[in-house]
Amino acid sequence: MSKIAPFLWFDGKAEEAMNFYTSIFKNSSIKEIRRSREEGPWPEGTVISGTFQLDGQAFMALNGGPQFAFSPAVSFFVNCETQEEIDELWERLSEGGEKQRCGWLKDKFGLSWQIVPAVLGELLQDKDAEKAGRVMNAMLHMDKLDIETLKRL
Repeated sequence: MSKIAPFLWFDGKAEEAMNFYTSIFKNSSIKEIRRSREEGPWPEGTVISGTFQLDGQAFMALNGGPQFAFSPAVSFFVNCETQEEIDELWERLSEGGEKQRCGWLKDKFGLSWQIVPAVLGELLQDKDAEKAGRVMNAMLHMDKLDIETLKRL
């Protein structure tokens, strides 16, 4: 386990979420699932928590109940090298969720993601300030980000 790992609170869907996320990202797996025994507030056999990795990044998941929900104030930034990677992650993560502007989406569990081309930072910092401005303006009007369109500006 990493020294620091995101801890995700779900309302009864931690195992479903871990299976969903690990099916999408390469080099990912569920490391441990903890089920309740006779003690505690959960019915016996219920998933309480688990640990999983997405492309080497450790996460923890808890079935904590309905008290808390995800907010776009915290999102996961996914740096993508190719348009194919953007396209695949965009479609799979947004399935049952909500596609948003500027490469953002909300998945079916309410967790926010940013699916972003690795080259975006470079384009936004171009020496030609007008070009950088055009890239920013185009990005602000896109939902799923398109690498070739951004590079052509």
